[in-house]
Amino acid sequence: MTVRVALVDDQVMFRAGIAMVLESQHDLEVVGQADDGDQVPALVAEVRPDVVVMDVRMARVDGVTATRRLRDSLGEDAPKVLVLTTFDLDEAAVEAIEAGASGFVLKDARPELLLAAVRAVADGNQVVAAGATRTLLERFRTPRRKPGREYDDLTPREREILLRAAGGLSNAEIAGIEHLSELTVKTHVSRILGKLGLRDRVQLVVYAYEHGLL
Repeated sequence: MTVRVALVDDQVMFRAGIAMVLESQHDLEVVGQADDGDQVPALVAEVRPDVVVMDVRMARVDGVTATRRLRDSLGEDAPKVLVLTTFDLDEAAVEAIEAGASGFVLKDARPELLLAAVRAVADGNQVVAAGATRTLLERFRTPRRKPGREYDDLTPREREILLRAAGGLSNAEIAGIEHLSELTVKTHVSRILGKLGLRDRVQLVVYAYEHGLL
């Protein structure tokens, strides 16, 4: 299946370079582009991308605000968002994740890392830069509260898998450690997300950190 990607960045040459990298792959297709966050709603409505690759800082509407507006207006029907940032300890990246982005990648990352990040976000089964996400949370956020009743609804097995997923392990890695099939792990993760009211595995990292579980 081809992943439909929209690009949003105010640097024309950089955006063109990203488009070339993505279009070189048989499973990725750039279906639309924009140069500012204020164009995102119209772009998404027109081309219906699976993933929006978006700069976190733009002149009129930044990537954080654009991501939040997408989630507020489309909810679960919103495309996945992968934000681009220029340096790794960027508070805006945390804000974007809290606003609904599924992950972030540095603008000077190697092409293969960007491609892997886009595929991971589209797939929804892996945390993008889980270690970096934790580093950012440790730098800019502090644990706020103990888990609520939603955490009590998790089984002991689900709590263990939550911590492993929040630690950045893939389904295959968790399956190996827990002696389960990948399908069983995927089912557990889906149930965990549903019980906790979370969107994806990146949000598991945020939830686990903010509630003092990591």
